[in-house]
Amino acid sequence: MSEDATPVPDTASWDDVAAAARSCTACPELVASRTLVVPGEAPLDARLLLVGEAPGAEEDLVGRPFVGRSGRLLDSLLEQAGIERSLVAVSNVVKCRPPGNRAPRRAEVSRCRGFLDHQLEALDPALVVTLGSTAAAWFFGPAARIGTLRTEVLHHGGRRVLVSYHPSAALRFGPRGEPARALAEDLARAGAILAAPGPAAAPEVGSAGSLPGGQR
Repeated sequence: MSEDATPVPDTASWDDVAAAARSCTACPELVASRTLVVPGEAPLDARLLLVGEAPGAEEDLVGRPFVGRSGRLLDSLLEQAGIERSLVAVSNVVKCRPPGNRAPRRAEVSRCRGFLDHQLEALDPALVVTLGSTAAAWFFGPAARIGTLRTEVLHHGGRRVLVSYHPSAALRFGPRGEPARALAEDLARAGAILAAPGPAAAPEVGSAGSLPGGQR
């Protein structure tokens, strides 16, 4: 996080991180345009964390993640996968809505990074599913490609991670498009992983490490 971002103690709880995010003023353009900060939600003992890009218009109004059209599709796909949404933690790489729903800028992602770092530490989920290219890049660097990475269970910081498409991409390409099909498959895979008795082996892949398929 930049020196202007609200500091978070190393031993912070999820609620501590949320409180710090709500008072953050590190990104002047986002501060000027936001209605509410959307720090995310984490039910007690949630084992699955979904990480998206940034809040949209409806999320900005109510301060909760994935409550708009993308969220409703996500709810439906989670239900199909046998995963109860009320037991799933949800967050975003950037906690404030970018103006006009544009993609977060690299500097904004950098300033906000500490909040998600601390959320991962506080929650320690059994599995993380990234939704969209911005979230994939947060974990695995700018060379990360969803189509290449989504077929594997990866590790980042000792945690299992699945890479998938954002629900907004599934909406944009329609119910028969690749993102919708892949997202449904990946959430079903997440449900199976969480239901399995033991951890699955996976390669350790970090933002500076090698990516499958020879990418870096």
